[in-house]
Amino acid sequence: MAVENYTVKNVDSFIITGFDHLQNQKLLGFLILITYMLILLGNGINLCIISTDRHLHKPMYILICNLAVVDIMFSSTCSTTMISVLLAEIKTVSYYSCISRMFFYHLGDFTECMALTLMAIDRLIAIRLPLRYHSIVTNSRTFLFIFLTWLITITLMGVLTYVVDNVPYCQPVIRYVFCDYPSMIRAACVNPEPYFFLPAMINLWWYCGQFPFIMCTYAVLAYSVTKLSNNASKRQMINTCLSHLIVLFSYYAPKMVHALLTRIGVVLTLTERNAILIVASLIPPLVNPTVYCTRTKEIRKRLADVLLRIKVAPNNLKLNTVNFPSHPKTHLFNWRHSGTNSMQRWRQF
Repeated sequence: MAVENYTVKNVDSFIITGFDHLQNQKLLGFLILITYMLILLGNGINLCIISTDRHLHKPMYILICNLAVVDIMFSSTCSTTMISVLLAEIKTVSYYSCISRMFFYHLGDFTECMALTLMAIDRLIAIRLPLRYHSIVTNSRTFLFIFLTWLITITLMGVLTYVVDNVPYCQPVIRYVFCDYPSMIRAACVNPEPYFFLPAMINLWWYCGQFPFIMCTYAVLAYSVTKLSNNASKRQMINTCLSHLIVLFSYYAPKMVHALLTRIGVVLTLTERNAILIVASLIPPLVNPTVYCTRTKEIRKRLADVLLRIKVAPNNLKLNTVNFPSHPKTHLFNWRHSGTNSMQRWRQF
């Protein structure tokens, strides 16, 4: 439709209408709320365990921390909007709040893709060059590459945000479930096709560049596993690679399904598009901390130690109180009559 047919005006806020046609909005809202709380809990546990244990201040765990931060940011920007719409029935989002949520949502999305690439490279070096791993992959270099990934994605998102902020808006209605780049461009009174060229090029790089590269690294790792003679080492490598593959496919699978269905000519309804969007936004941040808590030995052991300490501490305190006599004179009597061995032990202490 031509731009001249629209009446261009300033927009102060947007109305989220992606859930208007649903019957059980409260139920979906509670499911999203529970999922979001589990995401915060799982990623928070990973961050706390790794940051408080100096033995885990290593490149692989630094990358897991980076992924946890990305997951919290990625899920928070979309979950808070959906929860407020479904449970609090607040459908209005201010203009600059919508733009900022769009910025952080896509920043988390793109940064997660880069984080998965860094983790794949880290595992490739660790398995292919185990003797040189600690000299090649250091903490400082890991932080440097994490910083570069954030810098690249912030620059890309700055360009997309500038585009969104400079298009004219005609009606403050977003037909999707939260603020992202496609929903805001489709809410503008412009022909949306030219504005999807840059995101299409970015997605082409993700799907045809980084994803094949990551799969090639795991193909090399699989070949390396077949060359091992030690069954224990082989099982350890398989467990490590399997955990990374679960995380990888939880991120790429919904996006690849959407892209594939679109390319083969399947016309998705608005409900189906929104469902894929919700799954792609919430499942990866939920799967990632679960996988690394259950399949990473060091994190699993540290978490078990913390839980056992909390459980055992009250019992120890109870036993200690039983061993102490109730009257102070009893302490004095025991000390006076403890004999030479007790005095020698005291001197040694």
